[in-house]
Amino acid sequence: MILKDKVALVTGGSRGIGKAIALKLASLGANIVINYEKNQESADNVIKEVESFGVKGLALQCNVADYKSCEDMVKNIAEEFGAVDILVNNAGITRDKLILRMNDEDFSAVLDVNLKGAFNCSKHVASLMLKKKIKGKIVNISSVVGLIGNVGQANYAAAKAGLIGMTKSMAKELGGKEICINAVAPGFIETDMTKVLSEAVIEKMESAIPMKKFGKPEDVAEIVAFLSTPSSNYITGQVINCDGGMVM
Repeated sequence: MILKDKVALVTGGSRGIGKAIALKLASLGANIVINYEKNQESADNVIKEVESFGVKGLALQCNVADYKSCEDMVKNIAEEFGAVDILVNNAGITRDKLILRMNDEDFSAVLDVNLKGAFNCSKHVASLMLKKKIKGKIVNISSVVGLIGNVGQANYAAAKAGLIGMTKSMAKELGGKEICINAVAPGFIETDMTKVLSEAVIEKMESAIPMKKFGKPEDVAEIVAFLSTPSSNYITGQVINCDGGMVM
């Protein structure tokens, strides 16, 4: 298997896109660590599925917005597995409101998790990669909203756009050490976030997508898998849209 004996950390890996990514990387032979904040039962269930591929799995509770908690999490992984070869910064939240109704807490909470959380994890994992002389992979899960904006999502769009800028900056800083950093920008994907939408809203959104349908978490996972394998060793600083042609 192409990722045999590699260790992958997937933040926000207890459900949705994060879960799909964890399972895909496990199917390729990687040992999987998923981070979760609250739902231990869901995290434990994902680990059971991960281990069905014959790899090791570990679920760690951590608020990625907290710098010290992320440092401790990476130390725990290093003690358990020795290293981290792949980091997928997937953890994210939404607090959608029009800008005139959005308060400071709504704005800060989304940036703290979606952007600062990715910085916290990347900083500690990249340091470990350099220490272990690992030619690692970091994949940031951004969004097409970070490219084109969206009504009611000024905080989310700012975080996801910032993630793209951080991806490119980190790629320039760490390229000489052969650590590849890329981003995936999903469009509308069938997740818990989109399940709550009305049928009318879904139809309207689908009409704006050339492929006339939402994507699946597995569609995103396939791209992340490619960016995590040696097949992408000469690709860094890139943003790959997974959106059915919504943004082009």
